[in-house]
Amino acid sequence: MPAIWTGVIAFGLVSIPVSLRSATTNHDVSMHQYHAADGGRIRYQKVCELDDEVVPPGDIVKGVDHESGEVVLLEEDELEDLPVSSSKTIEVVQFVSSDQIDPIHYERSYYADPGKAAGKPYVLLREALEESGKIAIVKVALRRRESLAALRPRDDALVLHTMLWPDEIRAPEVGGIEKSEARKQELEMAATLIDAMTGDFDPEDYSDDYQEALRALIDAKARGGKRPAKSKAETPKAKVISLMDALQKSVEAKETGRRPAKKTAKKAAKKSTARKTTAKKTAKAAARKRKSA
Repeated sequence: MPAIWTGVIAFGLVSIPVSLRSATTNHDVSMHQYHAADGGRIRYQKVCELDDEVVPPGDIVKGVDHESGEVVLLEEDELEDLPVSSSKTIEVVQFVSSDQIDPIHYERSYYADPGKAAGKPYVLLREALEESGKIAIVKVALRRRESLAALRPRDDALVLHTMLWPDEIRAPEVGGIEKSEARKQELEMAATLIDAMTGDFDPEDYSDDYQEALRALIDAKARGGKRPAKSKAETPKAKVISLMDALQKSVEAKETGRRPAKKTAKKAAKKSTARKTTAKKTAKAAARKRKSA
């Protein structure tokens, strides 16, 4: 993945040359639009709504619908002249504990790769963050957009997470809960269900079933074969009358899923005991026969 930004991390009086490259990718199948009759690709043209003519890229500029009712057009050189203090600098402005950052603020993730001769200060900052358990809050400008960001260690690398500004996060508007209240029994049952479903998170345990099925369909059609068999829909679950019933049935289902192994172990233990008892009886009978003889 090529670098999308190069500059320095300003850590006090220490400058660390780095380059940023995207830390994530999208695994979704990229689909386009085609003419069903002949398979021709559908293209979109940029047309001026005033004269209904196609406009070449060189004649297109950015603009804003101003509150005065006028359209304000902006030239590229005007945008480039705007002052952005963090255009080539990732400025560390504060260090905070990671639990103070609500994940809703996180936007995009980038690996910060060290530049030439930047290995020592890079490792210094990474290890200092790791030992302190802190995250660096920084300001950075990517593609002319200044962002607040979090810089944290991950394995051997430093990762930069761009963050949304406070006014870009909408306040929750949750309705229908004014008269709702959880009862003590329901809370206890919910806690039991949470305990039953608690485990260590491993992202490798999960997969995108839709994308896997989509790729299988595309491959099958590309080979001229039949589409893959449609997976059977899950059997509708029984209607639950109350929240308490739903919690109780959920807990029972989780506990039932764990019982077979225990039953099997008990059965195996009983069989083993039975075999030992039978062997002892046989040995005693044989001994009695030898004595009587």
